[in-house]
Amino acid sequence: MNFIKFFFSKSFIKQLIFAFIVLLVFGFLALKWLKLYTNHGSFVTVPALTGKTFESAQFLIKDLDLRSEVQDSSNYNPNYPKGAVIEQDPLAGSKVKEDRKIYLILNPSAYRTLPVPDVIRRTIRQAKPTLETLGFQIGSMIYEDDLGKDEVLEIRHNGQIIEAGTMLPKTSKIDLVLGNGVRKQ
Repeated sequence: MNFIKFFFSKSFIKQLIFAFIVLLVFGFLALKWLKLYTNHGSFVTVPALTGKTFESAQFLIKDLDLRSEVQDSSNYNPNYPKGAVIEQDPLAGSKVKEDRKIYLILNPSAYRTLPVPDVIRRTIRQAKPTLETLGFQIGSMIYEDDLGKDEVLEIRHNGQIIEAGTMLPKTSKIDLVLGNGVRKQ
């Protein structure tokens, strides 16, 4: 009975109204602070950085109060100069907040070098996909007298015989010396 009387007393109702007002004021102030802290409604348009040098991209990014971070640059693109931006995230024209990181992928100085696999005494049918999968290009195929028809006898690059494991740039042209199925005399 005392609890029910207290529940409907003037002092409890005053305290309840006071707590509700404090909660409303605190919520209002918290929302205003969040709006200021997060720069609600203010955006920066990301500039087009693809094709620009890293230095000029940095200048544009800093001018707009953004930050940049360079990511792995292992994919060489011959259409861009070395050290140029070849990809960016977020894309150009995107709306972002100030101090946002722009991730850049730069063009390395050349194709990366890879070891030539051992394809000696394998058929052209086996050797060609192995070499092309790694990124090498098959140049000319030269046939010489050897009993193994269409077997790789030698690997050449720029006219020089190379051994398996030799490091060559990706997309290098490799010439193959193959057997023609005729026994050597």
